[in-house]
Amino acid sequence: MARPITETLHHLGAGCLMDELAEKMAELVLACDATGKPGNLILKISMRRATAGAFAITGAVTVKKPIEPPVEALMFPTPEGNLLTEDPRQQKLSLKSVDQLTGEIKSLSA
Repeated sequence: MARPITETLHHLGAGCLMDELAEKMAELVLACDATGKPGNLILKISMRRATAGAFAITGAVTVKKPIEPPVEALMFPTPEGNLLTEDPRQQKLSLKSVDQLTGEIKSLSA
């Protein structure tokens, strides 16, 4: 009967591979939860025959987190080819505020 693979994994990476797996798994869970998109946790075990019948084994952990879409900015072009955050064709409003205690009208600067 084969031994549980976790026994072997505990010996890889000087005993640190399992800790790295746990950390990368938590990162992936948080990223998938934040974006609602899928990701991958990949464990690669490499093995080669060494001297005297022994095997040299290494483990590597890779995380492919979901990519968050970049934040967009809405900007308006000018005839000169520049971009502005406010639409140059739209009229500015002269907004005023009324003080709730005194009823005094105050101008608001944009």
